[in-house]
Amino acid sequence: MNVKQTAGAGQALLLLLGSCLPVLGGVLVAPVLPSMQAHFAATPGASVLVPIALTVPALMIALTAPLAGWLADRIGRRKLLLVCMALYSCFGLMPLWLDSLSWIVASRAGIGLAEAAILTCCTALIGDYFESDRRIRLFALQMVATSLSAAIFMGVGGALGEGSWRTPFTVYVVGILCLPFMARMLWEPSSPTQEVVHSEPGVFPWRALTPLYGLSLFAGVSLFIVPVQAGYLLQFLHIDSPQQIGLTMGANQIGVLVGALSFRLIAKLPGRVLLALGFLGAGVGGALMGWSNSHSLVVGAVLINGLGIGLLLPALVTQVMHQVEFSQRGRASGLFAAAVFAGEFASPLFVLALTAGVSTALPQALILVGITQVALAPITLLMIRAPQRIQVAEAQ
Repeated sequence: MNVKQTAGAGQALLLLLGSCLPVLGGVLVAPVLPSMQAHFAATPGASVLVPIALTVPALMIALTAPLAGWLADRIGRRKLLLVCMALYSCFGLMPLWLDSLSWIVASRAGIGLAEAAILTCCTALIGDYFESDRRIRLFALQMVATSLSAAIFMGVGGALGEGSWRTPFTVYVVGILCLPFMARMLWEPSSPTQEVVHSEPGVFPWRALTPLYGLSLFAGVSLFIVPVQAGYLLQFLHIDSPQQIGLTMGANQIGVLVGALSFRLIAKLPGRVLLALGFLGAGVGGALMGWSNSHSLVVGAVLINGLGIGLLLPALVTQVMHQVEFSQRGRASGLFAAAVFAGEFASPLFVLALTAGVSTALPQALILVGITQVALAPITLLMIRAPQRIQVAEAQ
């Protein structure tokens, strides 16, 4: 029996939940960084190691997701997912007891290794279990779920961190809690009797996927523009109220949610058109950020930016999955995750390079990034062409 005909709401919920777990690496610890910094004030290099503890999971995902994808195709998506869910909790809970900042950073790198496999396997399994409109809907919901979880985990991390900077790490127990449900409800997919692919059977479609991965890299850069730069931009405008900064971040997340939810409604449009709309929205919003001279204008700009981002990522992952067959989905989703997280890691460095260390140059840098995104919109119309559909018969 084809697994795509038997997967239901339970499997979808577990895979969406699994897709949210890598978000913890970037946002759960952020509210307690000052407390960590104070605790390790006497540790040599603490001013560098504490921020690295926040960002190293994203770097590890970027470096190891392709390997995770290769393993998923070789040893099985479900098996790798279950092992890495256990590792996720083991590495995530270690800072509760570790007294060495270096070892805490090492445990955070371990978290990134586990997250790379979890995200890769969950994305591949969505492609395995579901098809057509349901698959498109779930890829859009994947973006919605990760955006909502980012906001929730940020608040949870701040609340738990009131007593101790270690307390937020207890949330990583969620991996162990999810493990029995995944072991019971998920299964190793088998190759469908017949499927439609868009490249020569058995050959990984590098020619079709390379431009998509390049766009995914820049989408990752775009994704972190508002979370990282909005606070600095508001300070540049002499707005330093935490409430107003929070309102700005919230407006961006609302835009992402609306963009991702609307993706399902317009998913019938050609993929290159959806990508163009995504880059156009992200770019217009980003450029308007640089031109804004008041808080209300910044809020409107980040809302528009979020709409574009919310369309962009589901469109990209859908296009990637359309290009590959069953035996290639692990590698395809791993490389996609690597490209996005590499972009996220590079995003603040990219903007820093544009500003050359001059804080007053931030608006101009945001305008330049926005113009680049807008310029990518017509480019996607030319470089992403409708793939040729090839029927492939495979033994079940």
